[in-house]
Amino acid sequence: MTFDPIQLRVLGALIEKEITTPENYPLSLNSLISACNQRSSREPVLDLTEDQVRQAVHSLEDMGLVSPVRDARVPKYEHRIRTVLNLRRDETAILCLLLLRGPQTPGELRGRADRMYSFDDIAAVQSTLERMANRSASAPDSTSEQSTPLVVQLARQPGSRESRYAHLLGGPVASAPQPSTSYASDRSFAAKNSSEDEHLSARIQALEAALMALEARVDAMEKAKLEDSTEEPPPA
Repeated sequence: MTFDPIQLRVLGALIEKEITTPENYPLSLNSLISACNQRSSREPVLDLTEDQVRQAVHSLEDMGLVSPVRDARVPKYEHRIRTVLNLRRDETAILCLLLLRGPQTPGELRGRADRMYSFDDIAAVQSTLERMANRSASAPDSTSEQSTPLVVQLARQPGSRESRYAHLLGGPVASAPQPSTSYASDRSFAAKNSSEDEHLSARIQALEAALMALEARVDAMEKAKLEDSTEEPPPA
């Protein structure tokens, strides 16, 4: 089951509003359009039309991932992705952030998840991500939607300490790391850091030696000046 970018934005917006503003949930079509086109906490920012959002909602209804609420004066909509994919609360929060803001590091996910789920530390986020990435490993039926991996770890970007993670609801992601490449990159990164540390240490040692020599010269000059000032004048 894969989705286009508009369907993904609709799902992310419905999940977010259910958790953060339950008093205004389910969402009317107008509220859903506003949530999809929100300027904050969205990457990229979109400018979807009413027709685009309506078509996405109808297609998600056909997939069983969105349900209309008929007892309201205007039609309202709620998602069913948590039930369909058998998601836990922490997994729902992570998936929502990835849907709305694209690939992110565990640190970014923890900082942005507060309103939806409170992670104790980055290790807790990492544990959730690994569970979501390995869902098919222990599932008895690998064809089940509930056992399909939901996220993938991306190759670490140059100069970055953390790898980013992306969701897989839009289809396979091409930039997942290869073990050999990742290992070589880690070794190269470590070697570069070690070389820089050695260079910095040598410079510090040279500066300390120069400072000690300068202090010795100053002490010698002050001692000589003191001896000159205390020397008795010759008899008349």
